[in-house]
Amino acid sequence: MDRVTVEQIPFHASDGTELGLCRVTASTPADRHGTDRPAVLLLHGLTASADMFVLPETRNLVDVLLSAGYEPWLLDWRGSCRLPYNEGRVRYTFDDVALYDIPDAVSYIRDRIGGRQLFVVAHCLGALSLSLSMTAGLVPGLAGVVAQGVFMTPKYSGRSRLLGHLGGEWGRSRWTHLPVDFTKVGFRSRYTPMFALASLSGGPCDDPTCHILHNSAWGTGASLYVHENLHETTHSRLAELFGSAPTWIGPHLRRMELAHTAMPWNTGDRGHGQLPENALDNADRIDCPLLLLSGSDNKTFHDSNELCYDILSSRYPDLDLRYVEVPGYGHVDPFIGRGAALDVFGHIVDFLDERSVKDVMDVPSSRS
Repeated sequence: MDRVTVEQIPFHASDGTELGLCRVTASTPADRHGTDRPAVLLLHGLTASADMFVLPETRNLVDVLLSAGYEPWLLDWRGSCRLPYNEGRVRYTFDDVALYDIPDAVSYIRDRIGGRQLFVVAHCLGALSLSLSMTAGLVPGLAGVVAQGVFMTPKYSGRSRLLGHLGGEWGRSRWTHLPVDFTKVGFRSRYTPMFALASLSGGPCDDPTCHILHNSAWGTGASLYVHENLHETTHSRLAELFGSAPTWIGPHLRRMELAHTAMPWNTGDRGHGQLPENALDNADRIDCPLLLLSGSDNKTFHDSNELCYDILSSRYPDLDLRYVEVPGYGHVDPFIGRGAALDVFGHIVDFLDERSVKDVMDVPSSRS
């Protein structure tokens, strides 16, 4: 029987922000010392958390990676609903995630794993922030990256663009964050109109939290998942799996979406000068294989990853790049869907297996 150990690691980014980091290890008779497995860093999306990779009601991604011979590391970056920053007074941008959270986590993991390979599997705005880190040269030598939902070229639908760009400013002038759990805000809350508007779109259930996430994605007119793809238990836990969305990140997202490229917010800031002004123009700094993954029914970032594949493959033909579209899936259900282990995770493991060097202690840190 495999022995699984979960190690919760006290971890701070180099700017002093407290984050969450977890290592999951499994020892089998095939592991000489239980430490020969390639490592995989998992990055969640904004307002989600590392919990999205360990749902006990499904065969989750961590289970699959362990069975396939990998060592998962889970980072709760500062946009996690398990941390206080989305509702706090201290405001952040994706610049901070790209400059501190991701590179510092990669550096720590590398110190712990020695010469073993390190992959990254990233979702949504965790992946977009990673693209800034990579094109800034802050995380060189990764063995490979899987970016799900969006990577470097965010793209909304026309409706989401209108609501996000116009309605976002209206909301930002009134609220610091937009909650998802109606049981905590109640009928007399100032957020009640937002929940009421989300419910007007109808939907397959009468859960207010599902309305916010499935019908409007915090008022943007997007949708986070294909409803029937969720396990009943997952659906009942939506308020635990997703937290409040900070409204102050809206302008940064809008800037990137209008340009269809990842770019920093603090362009004139001395401390953030390491980040490229335009990630697409610096994609030649990417030195590892990329798998761009997306659900065919992604109603949050739509065909962003297909667009990214088209642009990158045209501008950088030597880049090791592939695009996979999963039929019948939306934005986040490729990770939290009840059938994701069968429909989605195989694409991820196949990509990792093609690039991994297992049972070798001294693994090159740069692309071979």
